[in-house]
Amino acid sequence: MDFRFEIIVEYFPFFMKGMGLTVLMSVVGVLMGCILGFFIALGKMSPILIVRLPFIWYINFLRGTPLLVQLFLFHYAVLPAILGSTTPVISVMVTLSLNSSAYVAEIFRAGLQSIDKGQAEAAHSLGMNKFQVMRHVLLPQAFKRSIPPLGNEFIVLLKDSSLGAMIAAQEILYWGRAASGQYLRVWEPYLMVALLYLVLTLSLTYLLNYLERRLDVK
Repeated sequence: MDFRFEIIVEYFPFFMKGMGLTVLMSVVGVLMGCILGFFIALGKMSPILIVRLPFIWYINFLRGTPLLVQLFLFHYAVLPAILGSTTPVISVMVTLSLNSSAYVAEIFRAGLQSIDKGQAEAAHSLGMNKFQVMRHVLLPQAFKRSIPPLGNEFIVLLKDSSLGAMIAAQEILYWGRAASGQYLRVWEPYLMVALLYLVLTLSLTYLLNYLERRLDVK
């Protein structure tokens, strides 16, 4: 089997451009997902059923439907109806953010509920209000315990960003498909795509392991 290395050389600048966009979309997705997910987790933990139900439905819908279907809905229907127009990159960022928020919400909820209730009661007995207990007692411990699953979510999100190619977002897979279409070759373009995603995921895994060791996550 021949291997046409010149295809990779020619498309290498485009692959690097796509790699940068992949990282950008993934970082925005996970950051917005964490922010939204925290408030969604609090909403789902509400003791009031009528407050809790919308958050439960939100999580169930986004976790129970394919990400590609969500991407199509937001790109072709929801965002154009709200904004008038959209771009592939914006659609991917919004979809990744909302999808991630549903998973992150469950991660944060599990982290908060894993903390012994006696700690909150002890903090209240010292004169702390609910906000102070959440900020100084519960959140630091919950965040520390949530680092491993949050890291896994980031890795999954990074790979899921490849679905952006389906709506012409110029990330890594987009350029792999472009090279494959131009040269009618599969091996070289998609091997390069696979290697770039492997580099990204292994680098992220190393950084997460380092962070876990520094914070001594149990």
